[in-house]
Amino acid sequence: MPRSLALSLRSVQLLVGLFLYGASVALQVRAVLGVSSWTVLTQGLEHVVPWSFGVVTVVSSLVILLLWIPLRQRPGIGTLLNALAIGPAADLVLWLVPTPGTLVGRVLLLAASLALLAVATACYIGAGFGTGARDGLMVGLHERFGWPVWAARTVVEVTVVVVGWLLGGDVGIGTVVAAFAIGPMVQPLMPVFRRFPWSPVPEARPAPATHRTAPDTLVAGPPPAESVPDVSR
Repeated sequence: MPRSLALSLRSVQLLVGLFLYGASVALQVRAVLGVSSWTVLTQGLEHVVPWSFGVVTVVSSLVILLLWIPLRQRPGIGTLLNALAIGPAADLVLWLVPTPGTLVGRVLLLAASLALLAVATACYIGAGFGTGARDGLMVGLHERFGWPVWAARTVVEVTVVVVGWLLGGDVGIGTVVAAFAIGPMVQPLMPVFRRFPWSPVPEARPAPATHRTAPDTLVAGPPPAESVPDVSR
């Protein structure tokens, strides 16, 4: 496939993934059963500033990108589009979709939002243009201060949930379910969105170490472990 065509199709994949991500966040909000960690903070900030949910999302993403500077992280085109596209998509879907009138409808909407979030995450990350501002913040803390990734993620997400809840964000069963379910839901989808004809070719890995067990007999050592992308938001 010509490189220009592959790049165009990857860009479409990125934009589709980001739109679906914004839509999934909006559906979480409309379910009114609790939202994921960063969305709790966004909802809380809505009570502080006279802006729409989407505008708060965009502005907070840009503020988080400023925190990348002391952490020595560099944004890519995917990072910038992530910051700019998800908020407007969320505002559009919030305008189109009302809150269900029954508990069953809200539970179904929450389930749909989490499934859509998993697909959207795998879709936009699979395009190969990088992850969002919030994931980069966690990576930056890990690389700059030597914190384990799990510790950086835990500190950041607990902090934003507490602050968002104090400001009036919606913390509930959906918050807990999202925290534990999204990772396992995204993981099997990642290879699917990296196998398109236009998908970026992974970087070549160094040859595995070898050792001799007998004259003229080579046995390959263990391959390097796969890295698992952080898909939190």
